[in-house]
Amino acid sequence: MQKKQSHFFQSDLIILLVLLISVSLLAIYNAQQLEQYEGKNFVMLQSFWYIVGVLILIGLQMIDTDQYYRASLIIYGATVFLLVVLWLSPESIAREVNGAKSWFHLPGFTLQPSEFTKIGLILYLSAIITKHKERVKRPTLETDLKLLGKMIIVVGIPVMFTMVQPDMGTSLVYLFITGMLVILSGINWKIIATMVTTLLVAAVTVVFIVVQFPNFAQDVLHIKPYQMGRVLTWFDHSQQTSNDTFHIDRSMQALGSGQLTGKGMDSLQVQLPEAQTDFIFSVVGESFGFIGTAAVVLLYFLLMYKLVTLGLQVYTRNPFGSYLCFGYMSLLLMHTFQNIGMTIGIMPITGIPLYFLSYGGSSVLAAMLGYGLIYRVAVENSIQNDYLFK
Repeated sequence: MQKKQSHFFQSDLIILLVLLISVSLLAIYNAQQLEQYEGKNFVMLQSFWYIVGVLILIGLQMIDTDQYYRASLIIYGATVFLLVVLWLSPESIAREVNGAKSWFHLPGFTLQPSEFTKIGLILYLSAIITKHKERVKRPTLETDLKLLGKMIIVVGIPVMFTMVQPDMGTSLVYLFITGMLVILSGINWKIIATMVTTLLVAAVTVVFIVVQFPNFAQDVLHIKPYQMGRVLTWFDHSQQTSNDTFHIDRSMQALGSGQLTGKGMDSLQVQLPEAQTDFIFSVVGESFGFIGTAAVVLLYFLLMYKLVTLGLQVYTRNPFGSYLCFGYMSLLLMHTFQNIGMTIGIMPITGIPLYFLSYGGSSVLAAMLGYGLIYRVAVENSIQNDYLFK
């Protein structure tokens, strides 16, 4: 008799993760030849973080999603508490880097709390929506507004402490995740349409002020000069100086020089700033060409497709797990679209990494934490399906 495959062996999720890790290590290996940071072996460091991440993923499989549901407020509170501690910390352990106070600088490594807050936010928002749907069987305008109010408060706290760093990119990720979950929570479409229209008007107004009245934007809205430069470069590339467009020019040059099949390993020629982190996609383009970048985009599409289908499959039996899938999909979608978009010039440049590919301990561990939660949802779905069809 053939031995039945373990529920803990989710082959599609394992294959996608192995492929993403492999691409990450290959791209970072190539990026190292630019020698931006001498004496650091980023491949070994990234491998270490992935080993830790895989151990965390395995550990997360020992806990049911019901326990994550019950602990969601504690996890969310702990991650927000780290943001508060970061804000209050002295320069000795939380100094500014590139104008932002976003990291704890600890002996041997750095830690970016906002990355973990994304996972805490997804957990708690998913729990709020699930609990609300359990209590409210017949939603009304009043109950929908109460749910929306709770979600705004929950996302508003980390946004506030992230904006003071300042880190506009991460704040937008929080808001995007929340916006996607608001849409999927079943809140009345009239409320959603009003909210979306208001946000769009506000965003267009801010961009208009930055472009037309830069002094007002800087003095009254307190928008930083480098943030204004990124918006202006994105809005009108041709009107900016070579210093303002340096990053995007180099990124486009690297992507274009890879042509169809790329230059291969150990053949990078374009000096890219932060090649192993923010512009890792450009390294993929120069190394492996259009075929390589298309393959990477396909990997992300397949992963997001898996998250959506898994979320739909488990919704009736495990609504909390379903919202975890959609929340994590939203996180990946925002990071992927923003990071790849900025490398090809259709989005303003931010410090948002390309999850799974970019180098970074905090981003890798946060990505693996989220992946571990989704993996647990898939395991429970497999177990329930097995019992259902016995």
